[in-house]
Amino acid sequence: MTDLSGKRVLVTGGGSGAGANLAAGFAAAGAEVVICGRRMAPLDAIAATHANITALSCDVTDEASVDALFAKGGPFDIVIANAGQADSAVLSKTTLDQWNAMIAANLTGVFLTFRAGLRQFTGWGRLIAIASTAGVKGYAKVAPYAAAKHGVIGLIRSVALEVARGPVTVNAICPGFLDTEMTAQSIRVITEKTGRTEAEARKALESLNPQNRLFRPDEVTATALWLCGPGSDGVNGQAITISGGEV
Repeated sequence: MTDLSGKRVLVTGGGSGAGANLAAGFAAAGAEVVICGRRMAPLDAIAATHANITALSCDVTDEASVDALFAKGGPFDIVIANAGQADSAVLSKTTLDQWNAMIAANLTGVFLTFRAGLRQFTGWGRLIAIASTAGVKGYAKVAPYAAAKHGVIGLIRSVALEVARGPVTVNAICPGFLDTEMTAQSIRVITEKTGRTEAEARKALESLNPQNRLFRPDEVTATALWLCGPGSDGVNGQAITISGGEV
């Protein structure tokens, strides 16, 4: 197992799903972990599970909030931009507010988090974005979300070249549909809009994976830990898919 004793880690959106699993995994590896989000109750619940986890409030779409987070909780050696939101509608019925919300949560939040992370690195560092297979292909009815995730891939590839001569790497992990609360919400939306049962909606999402299953959050955590461990120094600017062969 990767030993990250002495390292400090930030996980945005750490109160549920992949973020909560990332926090647990990095804490188990010996790191000091700070999780953040907009709602303190779920964050505090995760922090209570391990002595190495601390919870702080932050809205990653707000520049002042992100700067305050780093001032209070930093410095960090590893910055994981995991916070995000999902929404669903055909483009012709997508409002500008929906578009702006998806870009803010899924792209601007990564930009602000990564920029603050880079500014406080003094040596070795890791920037990791939790993106999506929607960042490397299209999915119907989620165009703003996919556009934002594609933007994340462009961001990490560009920043990777800026830092390539130093000890910092920048990568994205792009999972397919995860067995998390966000996917459960997607299943509820599918049932409401199509009349399918929850089992039918879940099966439809599972079928997008050649392995015919939803992915586990711990698969994302294992990949993130690998990116922070020995032998990962040359992995930079990559969009690593966890897709079962889909993309």
